[in-house]
Formats: sequence, C-alpha cells, structure tokens
Amino acid sequence: MKKRIIGIDVARALAVIGMIIVNFKVVFGENGSNWVKTFASIFDGKAAATFVVLAGIGIALMTNSAIKNNDKVKLNIARNRIAKRALFLFIVGISYISIWPADILHFYAIYMAITILLLTSKEKTVVISALTLIVAYPLLLTFWNYETGWNFETLDYQDFWTLNGFIRNLFFNGFHPVIPWTAFILFGYWFGKQDLHNDKFIKKVFWISAITFIFIQTLSYLSIAFLSEGNQAAAKELMEILGTNPMPPLPIYMFNGISIAFAIITACILIAKRFENNKIIDALNKTGQLALTFYVAHVIIGMGIVEAIYPTRMGKFSIQFSIVYALVFSIFCIIFALIWRKHKKAGPLEWIMRKITQ
Repeated sequence: MKKRIIGIDVARALAVIGMIIVNFKVVFGENGSNWVKTFASIFDGKAAATFVVLAGIGIALMTNSAIKNNDKVKLNIARNRIAKRALFLFIVGISYISIWPADILHFYAIYMAITILLLTSKEKTVVISALTLIVAYPLLLTFWNYETGWNFETLDYQDFWTLNGFIRNLFFNGFHPVIPWTAFILFGYWFGKQDLHNDKFIKKVFWISAITFIFIQTLSYLSIAFLSEGNQAAAKELMEILGTNPMPPLPIYMFNGISIAFAIITACILIAKRFENNKIIDALNKTGQLALTFYVAHVIIGMGIVEAIYPTRMGKFSIQFSIVYALVFSIFCIIFALIWRKHKKAGPLEWIMRKITQ
C-alpha cells in the first residue's frame, strides 16, 4: 500500500483558497487599487482549473489498482461510486445556482461522468481526447455565438432554466463549459496514472509546466502589446482572442490553465514530501481534505454574511475589501479544518457524500 500523497491535498487547499479570492472579487466588487486588482487577477480561471485537474488525479488514484490488476469487480464498484458522486455534486451545484450562478460543481459532475467513459482507455487516448476538446472549441465558436444568453454587464444568463439555454450554458458558453473544460479533468486523470512517488518525474513535469506557463503568459502579453500598438480599445479586443482569461476558454487559456495547474500540483507534492511535518503543510493538507465543504461554505456562509449585512452594497465594495475578506475567510476555513480533523476523518459535506454514494 503506497503512502497517501500529502501534496495533492495541499494543492487542493490552495486551489480552493484561490477560488474564494476570485469569487469574492466577482460578488463583492473590485473597485480601487490597480496593483491589488492585478494581483487578484492572477487567480482568474487558474484556481478553478487546478481544482478540476485535481479531480482527475483523484479519479485516477481511486481506480489505478483495479485497472492495473484487471479487477473488474473492484473497477465496477469504483465506477458506480464516481457516478453517484457526480450525481450528488450535480444536485448540490444546481440547488444553490440561484444565489451563485458561477457554480462549478454541476459542471464538475459532467466532467466526472465523461471521465468514467475513458477509465480503461489507453493513456494516449485520454490525452488525445483532451486535446480534441481544446481544439474543437474555437471551431464551435465559428458556428455559434458565444454571447447568446448572456448579459455580461450583470453576469446574468437569460434563458438558463430552458432546455436549450441550460444545455448551451452547460456545454458551450457557461462559466466552465464541458467543452473544453473536461480537458482539465482528463489531463489530471492522465497525470494521476503516472508514478507520483517518482521525484524525478514530478520535477520534470514541474519544470516543463512552469516554463510553458511563463512562455504562454509572455507570448500573450507581448502579442497583445505589439498588435494593439498602444491602442486601448484594440488591446481590449485582442485580449478576447490572445489573452489568458477563462471566458471564452480558448486554447491559449486552456494550455495556460493546464500548465499552471501541473506546476502548482507538482510543486506541492515536492514541498509537502520534504516538509511533511511542517505545521503549515499539515494545516493545508487538512484544509484540502475538506475542499468540498469549504467550496459550498464560501457561497452559503461567506457570501451570505455580507449579503445579509450589506444587501445594497453587493458588487460595489473595493478590491481591498474583497481580498482581505477572502483571506480572513480562508484562515477561518484552515482553523476549522484543524479542529474538525482532530475529531472526524472527513469534512461535513464529504461525510454526507460518502454516506450517500457508498
């Protein structure tokens, strides 16, 4: 029995904290200081991408031994469990979408369902499937209008609760559409099938990913600067195509997201292995194990508290307030995780999910 890889839970904690920062900024407001805005924008789409890549790794770790030993009974149990968890997450995500339209869980459920279909496929097939989704997306944009259904001023999706609108949002132009976002979970699944105890492999992936990320960021920035020739309006338009923003999720964003996710995850694996008994690593490890609880809590509790106190100020707060509140909320999550894990093995929502989906 191989040892649990602490770094994966550490990376999961960082991904959730990154998502809390991004989401609080969207909901509460980002007026004010430019340098704080620039700092906060680093997390846009990247924390969520890392979260989804980690889901793929989790699925691989759940199924690796059954696939390796060709144990069909064990594999079927794992497959059913993943399918039930996907359904559970879909229901949880949809249940509060009226208060949190940018929910990722109901998308996440579909990515998981698609991964089930590829569980026993060759690694090459998994990677080719992921690349196909990334490359197919710009082709879809030539057939369909990305802005259909959207009011980008208010971030409202007009026909979300109609069949056509729901499917369009889910697969094509929602916050985290199935095409191409499923590529993140598939790359994670591929990565989770490798030998994650092999430091040489982990270091190699870290350097390739970090260099790729820096290269894409630099190329994106320089090409926009060069082509816009200092014209702000032109720069804004070029940003849509050549930028690394998650909406729309064009190939440049997708490869950027995959590379930063792998860089963060591999760095966490290496650091956590080296400083296994460090108190910060231990705290983040326990926080990562409660990631689902904290994702739902940041919407229901984190956003709910501010909305209850300042209902008219939502969206009008300064960027400084949004970031500080996100960090304070994250610290409370870490403290809660440390206390909770002293008494219980799984987080509150994780426990419910396991009970229902056994």
